[in-house]
Amino acid sequence: MKLNHLAIIMDGNRRWARMRTLRALAGHDKGAERLQEAARNAAGYGIKYLSVFAFSAENWRRSDAEVTGLLSLMRKFLKNEIDSLVTDNVRLYIIGDRLAFDAELQGLFAQAEARTAACDGLHLTVAVNYGGQQDIEQAAHKMAAAAQAVNTNPASLHSCLMTSHLPPVDLLIRTGGEKRLSNFLLWELSYAELYFTDIFWPDFDAEALKEAVAGYYNRKRRFGGDDSEIQAGQHVPIAEKLG
Repeated sequence: MKLNHLAIIMDGNRRWARMRTLRALAGHDKGAERLQEAARNAAGYGIKYLSVFAFSAENWRRSDAEVTGLLSLMRKFLKNEIDSLVTDNVRLYIIGDRLAFDAELQGLFAQAEARTAACDGLHLTVAVNYGGQQDIEQAAHKMAAAAQAVNTNPASLHSCLMTSHLPPVDLLIRTGGEKRLSNFLLWELSYAELYFTDIFWPDFDAEALKEAVAGYYNRKRRFGGDDSEIQAGQHVPIAEKLG
């Protein structure tokens, strides 16, 4: 089955920096560069949706210096890299609770989404101050409020999620050696294939991504069924899928 939606938990930036006796921010900076490379390569593989976990709701617990540095990186990206996204025909979505950020950063989020709204190539979703459980909870509240309104048709839970623009995740990659979902895209990950690697995100280069994608195409996705239920004609040589 075609890899349509790739999700990545970009883990290991701080440990990568510590191993090199660098500040944590150096790892996050290198990780941001790696994300741009991954987006280009994903588009080259015909992947339509790329979703990444950039800043979780739990990340506020880190040191003030690291949080300040991460927010500065967000500002830098939103001010300097949006032209590149438009040139590459990448549409940007920001999901998460934006109210925790200052007015300037909230404005930059909105401007970046507006400037890329006409792009119809890769759909890049960046999760900031995001939690999957929290998203499902707020969607349930929306549904309850809609049910109480007069002459309102009940909406599906999926349509009330921040991720309503996303199809189900086909493949989740988590770098850095940890093997958990960490509250990321819980609704969309229901039947995703999972790929865990010890490689830290700043070192997760084009070859590492190619290996993960090739691994996906070597799997048979049964969705609870058996081989006889897999649609005929789905098999395509891996080399062809990887371009």
